[in-house]
Amino acid sequence: MPGATRGAAGGFAFRRARPYLGAVRRQRGKGTMNWITNYVRPTINSLFSRREMPENLWSKCPECGTMLFHRELATNLNVCTACDHHLAISPRARFAGLFDGAIFTEVKVPEPVADPLGFRDQKKYPDRMRAAQKATGEREAMLVAEGEIGRTPVVAAAQDFAFMGGSMGMLVGNAVIAAATRAVERRKPLILFAAAGGARMQEGILSLMQMPRTTVAVQMLRDAGLPYIVVLTNPTTGGVTASYAMLGDVQIAEPGALICFAGPRVIEQTIREKLPDGFQRAEYLLDHGMLDRVTHRRKLREDLIVIVRLLLGLPPAVAADLPAPAAVPAAEGAAPGPAEGEAKA
Repeated sequence: MPGATRGAAGGFAFRRARPYLGAVRRQRGKGTMNWITNYVRPTINSLFSRREMPENLWSKCPECGTMLFHRELATNLNVCTACDHHLAISPRARFAGLFDGAIFTEVKVPEPVADPLGFRDQKKYPDRMRAAQKATGEREAMLVAEGEIGRTPVVAAAQDFAFMGGSMGMLVGNAVIAAATRAVERRKPLILFAAAGGARMQEGILSLMQMPRTTVAVQMLRDAGLPYIVVLTNPTTGGVTASYAMLGDVQIAEPGALICFAGPRVIEQTIREKLPDGFQRAEYLLDHGMLDRVTHRRKLREDLIVIVRLLLGLPPAVAADLPAPAAVPAAEGAAPGPAEGEAKA
């Protein structure tokens, strides 16, 4: 019998058979080369495999749920093309749509002491800062720049709600002061775009001290006779609303922006009453005299040009420069045309 040997007592002793499948697996594991599996198939897959779709090509409108292509959304200044809802926009993207030719120069802001209180909750304050810087690509929650809008030099400051809720820390206070100082030095108006959830809790009382500091900065502009225009975006709340965000010579808001000190939910829980529809929204505040106007983001640049030049006592901005009409040569013996001589009555 195959695989067996006769024993001394006349019986048979079977030796253990080598498992075939296990041997094959071990042999493949030692590097047995299958040309089709290991070379041909991976080469074909690498040539014809589908490319992975980036995750940031589409954004969902939080108001109507429409999926918006990122290029279409950026072209429309982050305004939903279906329902006109104003989505958040970064300061750099806002400045690119505000300044002439998207050209502007950043204004340096003094750096404060990092983590002055050694604050820690679920994370350390420096860790939260690094995460916000990585997510937004910015150093802090406010960006200051200068350039021209409608050929009118201005200084502009904008808050980024994506950076820790646009919270007002010491650097935000320094940014407002730096913007006001540059405006006074260069004799330029200041335009500020506010978007914040309030003071930054990780800096405690030092954050609350930015309220009087920024108020003094606004007073510097008034003493110099320079316009200070505030554009309130969604949301603008807390200590920001209680300081520089509501001190403008002209108060403008984007449609649907939440503007308040304490939010509607907190007020409802305090007074135990149902608030009116649209309470503390831009349109509600306009009807009750808290704002001068509510302007769509696509029309905001034109309105700011008109307001700035009006407050500075300048003539209306020139929409476009047209070249002078070329002289038309007159034929021999013919009377000069209107381009060469006087216009005919």
